[in-house]
Order: sequence, then structure tokens, then C-alpha cells
Amino acid sequence: MKVTMYQVDAFTNQLFAGNPTAVCVTDGPLSEALMHKLAVENNLSETAFCYKEGPYYKIRWFTPKVEVDLCGHATLGTAYALFNDIEKTAAKIIFKINSGDTIEVTRDGKYLTLLFPVREGKPLAYREDIAQALGGKPLAFYEARDILVVYGSAQEVADLKPAASALNSLGVFGIIATAPGEDVDFVSRYFAPGCGVYEDPATGSSHCTLIPYWAKKLKKTTFVDKQLSKRTGLFHCELQGNDIYIKGEAVQLFKTTFQI
Repeated sequence: MKVTMYQVDAFTNQLFAGNPTAVCVTDGPLSEALMHKLAVENNLSETAFCYKEGPYYKIRWFTPKVEVDLCGHATLGTAYALFNDIEKTAAKIIFKINSGDTIEVTRDGKYLTLLFPVREGKPLAYREDIAQALGGKPLAFYEARDILVVYGSAQEVADLKPAASALNSLGVFGIIATAPGEDVDFVSRYFAPGCGVYEDPATGSSHCTLIPYWAKKLKKTTFVDKQLSKRTGLFHCELQGNDIYIKGEAVQLFKTTFQI
């Protein structure tokens, strides 16, 4: 089968920033074993696989270790590649995921907007093991798919230097560290020991939990978040009921094709 593969940096407007993703577009589904091998070969935090099926693009996301149920930056990167190379006149692309749910991505000039669901975290008792692994002095913990860990300052989040071995011992999928921002509404970082990723540079899906938390805390519905990884990521988000709109830019590094 012919595979058209793109590498795209998501949630940034410059190359070698944001979060890099590989996007593999095919005429039909690949086997799980082959998708996993390609994800290992690419060795990025996620590789997205998609193909057209009726009005939708079926999409799946793999880390080098596991398949994940939702991935923001790889969806943004996939939409960017499709809009610029295949769906050149479209204003909207609808992805269908394994659960049967759909994800809508719209284009408005240079910005792409993802429509994601709310995954509000429930208050969690103080996790001393997570506090010890991350460092700093967490103020509160919340649990959804990921554990949300709240700190008092952006600098404290920026200074976190957890050991990979400590994170891997926690038995959690992902950890979101967050705090109030200085030049933005809030800051965040994302560690994903459950899927074999030490730190994700710019994470769309974490905002499913970040946005409902900060909406209650700041009593507002529109936000700018800066993800404080080495590559950094910038997110413009809006909460509307149970929907989260995540807006960002992307840039393409390369495109290639091969038979497999």
C-alpha cells in the first residue's frame, strides 16, 4: 500500500518548535502491527494514521509504545497536512476515532481549531508519591484520564525536573503540571509515563482537563496557555458547554511517499 507521510510541527508557527508529529495518509487501514512498527521507526511522541471513509477521515494515534485514545497535536498536524495537500478548498475536516466519536477541525486563515470534549478532573487526595516524583510543592491534585497537579507559580512548573524512573513507577497514564501564568492565563507541562513518553512538548488533549479547571478558577471561558517544554507550545482555547475549542498553528517539515 502507498503511504504518504508528512512531518508537521504542531501548536507553533516556526519549524523545530511546538510538537512534531508524523502523519501517515493511506487509501485504507493498516494493520495494528504495522502502525506500531512505523511509530517505533518515527520515534516521535505520536504518529497519526488516517484514510478517507465516506465523509470522514478515520484516524488513530500510536506512540512508540502504545495506541492512545486521543491526541491533540497529531490531529492538528494531520488536519494541517490534509488541508494543505489534499483538502485544499475545504473549511472543515471531520475525523472519526475508534470509539465512533468524531473530532471536527476547522480552518480560519493560518489557524486550525480542534473541537475536543471536556474531561473534567475530580478532586484527588494528596498524592505524596507524585509530589516526590515531580518535585516542587503541589497545592492540589485532580484525576481524569490524566492526573492534574496544581502549583503556585509558573516558575515552579518550569523548574520541574522529574526522573523518568520516578515517573514510570507511579502507574499513571499522564501527569499535567499547571500553574497561573504571567503573560498568559496559565502554564502547563505534560509527562506521559503510561505511553512511554517522558515529556510531551505541546499537548492538545491535556486541555480537556486543564480548561474546565481554569474556567472555574479564573471565572472565564477563553484562555491562552503556554506549555513550558523546551520546544514550547502556545494554545488559544475556549470553553463552550461540554466542548473545548483549541486553536493553534502548524508548519510542515517534509513530505515523502513509499510503498509498504
